[in-house]
Amino acid sequence: MKLSTRARYALRLMIDLADHEGHAPVALRDVAERQRISRRYLEHLATNLRNAKLIAAVQGKNGGYSLQRSPEEIPIAEIIDASIGRVDLIRCIKAPRACSRAEVCPSRRMWSRISERIDEVLGTVTLAELRECRLERDGAPVIGASPCSSE
Repeated sequence: MKLSTRARYALRLMIDLADHEGHAPVALRDVAERQRISRRYLEHLATNLRNAKLIAAVQGKNGGYSLQRSPEEIPIAEIIDASIGRVDLIRCIKAPRACSRAEVCPSRRMWSRISERIDEVLGTVTLAELRECRLERDGAPVIGASPCSSE
């Protein structure tokens, strides 16, 4: 399984907005420059994230985007769902009728368990934790246990 560029860039956009939480709305041209992502691509992502009520748009000269909720309240699953839809390891897990062998497949249970773990992690890791990982990577001190460890 590989997450698309669309999902990865949506996460980068959201982390950038989280970095500027509590300040003026962030212009996509500034995000594009910092993240080295096309502004046009970010505009498409922002539309999906806005429709999912994860970000808000402010019009006008000093307009831009800001988070609708605090980073601690935004699970990564919501960002990925808004950008690419539900993550499916294999189609037959969430749609068993899609495969004529679903009832007799010896590996389906294993794929199901893996899918459950992926859903669990994406549903429990928050935008705030990803921001902390980026801060830690950049050398900022992180108080307490690191959310970035592989454990």
